[in-house]
Amino acid sequence: MAQQPMYQQIAEDLRRKIESGTIERGAQLPTELALREEYDASRNTIRDAIKRLISQGLVETRPGQGTFVRINVDPFVTVLTAEPGSGASVGDSATYLSQVSEEHRIPSSSVPKVEVQVPPPPVLRRLRLGPGTQVISRHQERYIDNILWSLQTSFYPMDFATKGGATRLLMAEDIAEGTVAYLADHGHKQVGYRDWITARAPDENEQKLFSLAHDTAMFEIFRTAFDQDGVPLRVTVTVFPADRNQFIVNVGENVPDPRYEEFTEPG
Repeated sequence: MAQQPMYQQIAEDLRRKIESGTIERGAQLPTELALREEYDASRNTIRDAIKRLISQGLVETRPGQGTFVRINVDPFVTVLTAEPGSGASVGDSATYLSQVSEEHRIPSSSVPKVEVQVPPPPVLRRLRLGPGTQVISRHQERYIDNILWSLQTSFYPMDFATKGGATRLLMAEDIAEGTVAYLADHGHKQVGYRDWITARAPDENEQKLFSLAHDTAMFEIFRTAFDQDGVPLRVTVTVFPADRNQFIVNVGENVPDPRYEEFTEPG
């Protein structure tokens, strides 16, 4: 049997190291120079070996950073449709933690970063506020199994805190019962919402935070929630990398839960 080309031998050795855990998932591969010295190989041979690993889905290159072992992730499925008055499942920390836990996975969120700011024009338009209006923003990083899964920022009218008494919106801490329930106690009952879903490439900050290749797709969902008077009470912008997130939209009443296991003929 003919011997494998040198680049295939190197790629196979690196593959074994990755699958055995010698090179951990998410770790950066040694530099091209280090690999050339380790395998006594030319630059082109090392590059061909890396290309082979990329084609096998084992590693990815990040511009300006290097080559990294890809992290195996089990995608989380988010159901976008829910009861109109609930926070599920985009925009409410209490609901998020509950849903992830139901799948026997480990959810966590960063401490909210709270700011008073003038948000981007698309947020102001959705909140029906004029240019230059300040709002309260609450930003969190969301994790599943200790892997960063999404970024979420919710924007609330400043009047909720200054005139309506919802001052906990200004506190850099979780609202245990969820902001939907909290605002309902202050006269702003959520009765419905609209999700606006777009897709785009990640920006430089997102590439670093999520450890993404530059060509990974990102979902961005703008959820505008409305109160009993049809007035927007919040806009939640959530960013999801496509490599670890999937979505379901249910239409109609009593839609059965999804079941995708292999069908077996009755015995």
